[in-house]
Amino acid sequence: MADDLLVIIPTRGRPQAMPALVQAWDETGATADLLFAVDNDDPELDAYKREAAKLKGDGRFRFVYGKRLRLCGTLNQQAVKAAKKYRYLAFLGDDHRPRPAAMPWDARIRECLSGGPGIVYGNDLLMGERMPTAVAMTSDIVRTLGYFSPPALVHLCLDLCWLEWGRGMARITYLDDMVIEHLHPAAEKAEVDQGYEECNSPEQVSADSAAYYDYRDSGGLDTDLAKLRKLVEEAS
Repeated sequence: MADDLLVIIPTRGRPQAMPALVQAWDETGATADLLFAVDNDDPELDAYKREAAKLKGDGRFRFVYGKRLRLCGTLNQQAVKAAKKYRYLAFLGDDHRPRPAAMPWDARIRECLSGGPGIVYGNDLLMGERMPTAVAMTSDIVRTLGYFSPPALVHLCLDLCWLEWGRGMARITYLDDMVIEHLHPAAEKAEVDQGYEECNSPEQVSADSAAYYDYRDSGGLDTDLAKLRKLVEEAS
């Protein structure tokens, strides 16, 4: 099935990333559906709509516009909807780029997740195995938990939660040769823009770090892992 995998990309202020991502799809032979989730108050909204118009008729690519919910909120909103239809769901930032390989990256995701509930991530050439900055999971995880990432988070630490889930389920795979490059200022592959400044501000770092530790240490993670382990057991 060509529509069994949906990649969700919440994006703001970077319409120039759209053609680069479409090019990455073409260069890698990807057949996964791609959903760009755009804020309807984005200052670059008109530019996003121009990019969307260029892609009209190409069934791989869709755009949705809605109230600004920040990265985690937008990702959760779209993932919960998509989990009703798709077998696999993935998240990429608008600064991630899949790279060509002998086997298309989205085919690797399907192959890896075909055995049941689980999480898979590749090499972003920045954090590598340490952190899934881009990630894919079976949609039954989203249906079981009711979200793609803990809703108390805003932008940061989502990847730490995905790592906790996968390890706690004993169903996580890192594919070093599946490159989904993270073009981040920390890797000196992008200039710092307003989006990076906002999400990496001291205030946001403090808020998301506190929310993550509260989720991890105050019962939220344990509750979710109990649900996920039961999901794995029932699928076995």
